Amino acid sequence: QVHLVETGGGLVQPGGSLSLSCAASGSSFTIMGWYRQAPGKQRELVATITKGGTPNYAESVKGRFAISRDNTKNTVYLQMNSLKPEDTAVYYCNAKTVRSTSWGQGTQVTVSS
Repeated sequence: QVHLVETGGGLVQPGGSLSLSCAASGSSFTIMGWYRQAPGKQRELVATITKGGTPNYAESVKGRFAISRDNTKNTVYLQMNSLKPEDTAVYYCNAKTVRSTSWGQGTQVTVSS
């Protein structure tokens, strides 16, 4: 069974930066990524990255967020810069294999002055 452990998140002022990391047990994850869910809204894609390192970003975060992964550590990272209040949400790590999709427990990111 895949287990995802997220770290990072917290409270930051608008314009600030935060970083998230997610370590996954197991191996051979084809795609890893981050999704977020704000209060009263559906969960949405933030960014994903393939095993080969090809990223994909939501339009709302392009140019501000950067996703990366370390396949030797089964870890995916999300560097978030120029944060806006609308980035406030619970951020969830996601990892896919050919057989399954797993989710982390979520970590709160709050952007507020």
